Amino acid sequence: MPANKRLSFLDRYLTIWIFLAMGIGVCLGYFIPESGNYIQSFSSGTTNIPLAIGLILMMYAPLAKVRYEKIPALFKNAKLFTASLFITWIVGPFVMFLLSILFLHNYPEYMSGLILIGIAPCIAMVIVWNELAGGNREYVAALVGINTIMQVLFFSVYAWFYMEIMPGLFGYKSIEIDISMSQIGKTVAIYLGIPFLAGIVSQYFLIKIKGEVWFNTKFLKFVSPITLIALLGTIVLMFSLKGQMIVAIPLDVIRVAIPLSIYFAIMFVLAFFVAKKLGASYADNAAISFTAAGNNFELAIAVAIGVFGMNSGQAFAGVIGPLVEVPALILMVKLAFWLRKKHYSS
Repeated sequence: MPANKRLSFLDRYLTIWIFLAMGIGVCLGYFIPESGNYIQSFSSGTTNIPLAIGLILMMYAPLAKVRYEKIPALFKNAKLFTASLFITWIVGPFVMFLLSILFLHNYPEYMSGLILIGIAPCIAMVIVWNELAGGNREYVAALVGINTIMQVLFFSVYAWFYMEIMPGLFGYKSIEIDISMSQIGKTVAIYLGIPFLAGIVSQYFLIKIKGEVWFNTKFLKFVSPITLIALLGTIVLMFSLKGQMIVAIPLDVIRVAIPLSIYFAIMFVLAFFVAKKLGASYADNAAISFTAAGNNFELAIAVAIGVFGMNSGQAFAGVIGPLVEVPALILMVKLAFWLRKKHYSS
């Protein structure tokens, strides 16, 4: 069966829904400029309440699906686990940093937006891509669990290091952020910590009260669409605030999309051949490769809004991410099947 036919109706046309949400937002902002002021009226400091709610809801469903007790399964093959962790958390952010400098050094806001994306490995849609490619479900669940915990603990440090330290080492001006590392940590704690804890608590108690079958077949099925609804709602709100600006800079979407597309291809192919050399089965390899290639755009968008503001170029770059990821990773699913035929006998 073709991979894209296994997608649900909502997921299959996700790119279309995102484009529609962008279009609606742009039209609201361009033809009804006062809509932006109305949305901004629901703000407390630098935090816009509707956007904050949407971003937290966006993260909840994927985090409720993760079976954190499966994390120890990673340690059965220590060498493979170490390589996967190294590619995802060391190589990935560095590759995105280099691409952001190469393509966007004249656009510092977009450059820092891409850096935020690069330091946030995927913890949501990777499960979809892995499933479509016939990957190991337990292994990808363990990788997602590790990435979730790593993001809670280290995202703030990575943001500081790649924005304030790394640019200077390559001869570029550091990306100054008028916010302390502790404030970045606070933003991460709100937008990732809250849904992270909510996901763990709801999973534990609902399974204990209603049983695992009910949780998997009823509850998760009910909450899964929340991610897409919250994502689309957030995009409408954000683009309504940027309507007039986007009409003036449509080529900026392409500027951000090019390095993102290159990143997906590099990371997937690199992870696949490293895992293959270390003796990974195809199923484990698919889980590792899609985890390395995907990014947590929800977190990147949330942090960009919390740190730089909802009207920032960083937030704009974050929103472009899902537009590129969906078609790019569907192509990676097809590539995975081709690589399986070429490099695996069964």
